[in-house]
Order: sequence, then C-alpha cells, then structure tokens
Amino acid sequence: MIKKRRYKEKIAYWFLTLMAGIILISLFIMFYFIISRGIKVINWQFLTEMPQKGMTAGGIFPAILGTLYLTTGAICFALPLGVFAAIYLTEYATQNRLIRTIRLGINNLAGVPSVVFGLFGLAVFVKFLNFGVSILSGSLTLGILILPTIIRASEEALLTVPLTFREASLALGATKWQTIQKVVLPSSISGILTGSILAIGRAAGETAPILFTAATFYTMRLPNSLFSEVQALPYHIYALMTEGTHPESQVPIAYGAALVLLGLILALDLVAIVLRYRFRRSKKW
Repeated sequence: MIKKRRYKEKIAYWFLTLMAGIILISLFIMFYFIISRGIKVINWQFLTEMPQKGMTAGGIFPAILGTLYLTTGAICFALPLGVFAAIYLTEYATQNRLIRTIRLGINNLAGVPSVVFGLFGLAVFVKFLNFGVSILSGSLTLGILILPTIIRASEEALLTVPLTFREASLALGATKWQTIQKVVLPSSISGILTGSILAIGRAAGETAPILFTAATFYTMRLPNSLFSEVQALPYHIYALMTEGTHPESQVPIAYGAALVLLGLILALDLVAIVLRYRFRRSKKW
C-alpha cells in the first residue's frame, strides 16, 4: 500500500514538473519570438520620434506616451475604488444574500470579454457623458475593466489579516475606521499590490476597450488634455499588422512596438513588485 502511494506521488510529481516545464518553454519561445524580431528596429530614434510617412518610418513615441496615460489613469481610478469596495465588503457589509450576489457579480465581471467593456465605454463615456474619444474615456473604461480583479485581490488580502489584530486594536479603544486604517490596511498592502500588478498588465495590453473609447489610428500631435485622443501601443500593433498598406516596412515596426509594450509592462510590474517587497519586509508578523 505504501509503495503504491509513493508510486502515485512520483507520477504526480513528474506530471507537475512536465507541465511547469512546458509553460516555461512556451514562455521562453514567446519571448524569443518577439525579441528576435523586435530588437532589430529598437533604437533611440524609434523610442523618441513621431511616426512618419503613414507609420512606415519614424518612431512610436506617441503610442508609448498614450499607453502610459491610459494605464496610469485606469489605475488611479480603479485602485482606490476597488480597495474601498473591498473594505466595505469585508469589514462593514453583513454577509447576506445581497452581498453574496454582489460577489458573484464581481466574479462574473472578471470573466466578461474586454470588447463588452469597450462597447459599454463607448455608450456611457463617449456618447452619454459626451467625453468623446479621449484619454478620459479610455482610462475610465480600462478602470472598470480591471476593477473586479482589484476588488477580489484586495478582499483576499484583507481576509488574511488575523482577526486578533482587529480585536486588539478595538480593545485598546480605536474606532473601526482607525483599526482599518492603522492595522488592517498596512498588514494587507502587499496582497493589494499583487492585485494591482495583475491589473496593470491587463490594462496596458488591452486593445478592444481603447479601440472604441480612446485610440486613434494615426496622429502627428501629442495629447494636450484629458479629452485628447491618443495612439496606444496595443492598437498601434493591431493597426500595423492588419490595416497597414506597406507590410514590408510596417511589420518590423509592429514587432518593435510589441517588444516595447512588453518591456513597459514589465517595468510597471517591477515598480509594483518592489513596493510590495518593501511593505512585506516592514511587516512584524
């Protein structure tokens, strides 16, 4: 019987090892594919110049700037709202049928295709609120897109804080909000930042939501307000690969833009990871 269990354990171990190896090899192939094709066009001019000759030459600076604007705007909108929603659901709300229904709705929203959020943003922000195709409309749409991820991650982080921490704070005379502000949030911040890392990657890489709400195919001007339309790297890549009329010159630019987008996402994630690490080291438990 013991030999049989050990045999099964070895099979499970090698199966899991094989699956992990396949994932790592696939990831390596993907990185190699993008880097080998994109590195050929990467230089300082490519990163800092405006597009030229109908995007067959020049750089991708407006697309880089537009992606940063949209991602930053989405995080600034979604992160506070998501954290406050998670605080309410875990600390204040009575766990009844209504709250369970809200949680179910949040989980379902996390799986809704991004194009649906794009159509929602078009109907509400672009048309109804009359923000037009702009950074503001795109940021709000992306913010709603990543909101379920932030709420769920923040909830899980808040629930990891031991109940005894809350009880000790309340026993010392602190109010509920003081307990949340001074005890619960500092103890769960690393988990909240983990959700933010996932959200940043998704917001920066989405095409469908900004296709309807923020992105323009080609522009020679940089945005000068929240109501300006922008180029963005995901849509820029899509446009070069599907709508370009000179593929021999535009396809290499698309691979270069893909490599820049990958590097941008990794850089943003690295900042969040460093912050999470510092907060985690500051924990005393």
